[in-house]
Formats: sequence, C-alpha cells, structure tokens
Amino acid sequence: MAAGVPAAYDAIARAYHDELGNELAGKPLDRALLEAFTEVAGAGTIADVGCGPGHVTRFLAARHPRVIGIDISPGMIGVAREHAPTLAFAMGSMLQLPAADGAWSGVVALYSIIHLTAAGRARACHEFARTVRRGGWLLAAFHIDSPDFAAGEVNHLTTWFGADVELDGYFLEPADVAGEVTAAGFTVTATLVRSSGPGIEYPSRRCYLLAQRR
Repeated sequence: MAAGVPAAYDAIARAYHDELGNELAGKPLDRALLEAFTEVAGAGTIADVGCGPGHVTRFLAARHPRVIGIDISPGMIGVAREHAPTLAFAMGSMLQLPAADGAWSGVVALYSIIHLTAAGRARACHEFARTVRRGGWLLAAFHIDSPDFAAGEVNHLTTWFGADVELDGYFLEPADVAGEVTAAGFTVTATLVRSSGPGIEYPSRRCYLLAQRR
C-alpha cells in the first residue's frame, strides 16, 4: 500500500504519464492560461510546483527560457527527466521549497495543493510568497466540486491508476483559497471557473486563480 503523497505518486508515475502526459493537447483554455502566464511572469525563473511527470513543465519551457519543475515524488521526477533530459527538475516539497527568497518570477501550481489540509495550504501559500519575488506571479488550479463531492469534502483514494494507495484529495471553495493566497502576501487579479471537458478529464468544476506578489 502506497500511503501518503510521495509514495502514492511514486506508485502511479508511469501510468499517470501514459494517460495524462498529453492532456494539454485537449485543453485549449489551460494552454492559453499557461502561455499568458509566461508573458506576465516576464524575465526570471518560473517554477512548476508539483510538476508530476513534467508535461506542464515541458509546455512552459517551450515558451519561456527559464523553467524548473519541482515535485515531492522521486518517481515522478524520474519520469519527468526521462522525457525532458535537458530541463531542470528538482525534488522538493511545497511546504519547504528548495529555493531562496524571491528566487522565482512565478510559480505554477496546477492541482498540486489539492492534497493539503487547510493548515498545509496556508503554509504552501507562504512558501509561494517567500520564493516569488515582489511583483511576481502565482497561477494555481484546483477542483471545486464534482458529481460525487461537494466543495469542502475529501475524496479518500485507495486505488488509483491500478495501484493501491492511501491518498486524500480535497475539493476547495475558490473564496477559501483566495483568502489563503491573499493572507500569504498576494493580490488575486483573476479567478476563472470552468466545467470539465467531457471524456478527457475527471468530471469536476475547476478554478484557476491568478495572483501577484505584493
């Protein structure tokens, strides 16, 4: 049984990439948001925090000269390096990011805060604020609700991509995440809510939150 975030993602790393490594091809809105983010972040390094197998990192790196992928799962980092050996990837937790204060011009955190409790999210948001320079940017995405779970509820996974795991996934209210981001030192500049794409992703409403470091 793979219990906890690192172990669960280690157990599914290859299956995850096989199924979702090309998911951006069917998500024009996600592609547009990521491309716009590379523009607003400007010069400096963009960190893809919770990068998984590195497919978002690769997309960003094709549009921005300085990108690094960060993940807590050694298995995911291994798969990411296999598919993009020339890109920078590093092991790290969003609760203690491996970067100096103000090191990055932006942080992308797509569905990587969904395994954190409220206390964990608050700490992660402060780490984002610590590592993003003043005037830098954050783009976070998360699930709001689904046919089976309301906002505020927890999906406890025991099997995932054919592996036995013990992993919690939180469904989050946009106002709550916006409050956590604001308390950490960001100003929320845009919030976008969309429904899922039929047949291409988990059936949930999703929120994309763009914020600038004060």
